Amino acid sequence: MEKKFYLTKQGLEKLKSDYVKMKLLKEGRLDRETPMPFDSDELNAEFIAFKEDLDLLNVKLEELEYILHNFEIIKPPKSKEERQKVNLGATVLLDVDGEKDQFFITGTLEANPSLGRLSNESPVGQILIGKKAGDEIVLNSPVVVKYKILKVSY
Repeated sequence: MEKKFYLTKQGLEKLKSDYVKMKLLKEGRLDRETPMPFDSDELNAEFIAFKEDLDLLNVKLEELEYILHNFEIIKPPKSKEERQKVNLGATVLLDVDGEKDQFFITGTLEANPSLGRLSNESPVGQILIGKKAGDEIVLNSPVVVKYKILKVSY
């Protein structure tokens, strides 16, 4: 089964840009003179390094191509009722054990908790999806954390 990757428009543009840069990097490497595989009777270390670099670039390019063929842009819900619930693309204001914190719910590729961007697949993201302002949620991990949703916006 193919995995869907949820991206913002900005995330998609960055991904496309990264893909183009990597393709240019690969072409640049291939345009240079390829080291000879053998240096006398031994395998040439420069050739081995060249081949490893090329293999890594190919793997990353294949990964990006897969994502670019299996993405979905995050869009705000259409109905007023659905916009009251937490989903991808929502900004959520939370009370976390007495402290206010704000998070944007995004897909895994753009998640960065230190920047306030939570993945919908993270433990906190998963428990928030489908909830609305006023709901209280408890996350039982090594430490019990109580969340109260103060506001959901898109």
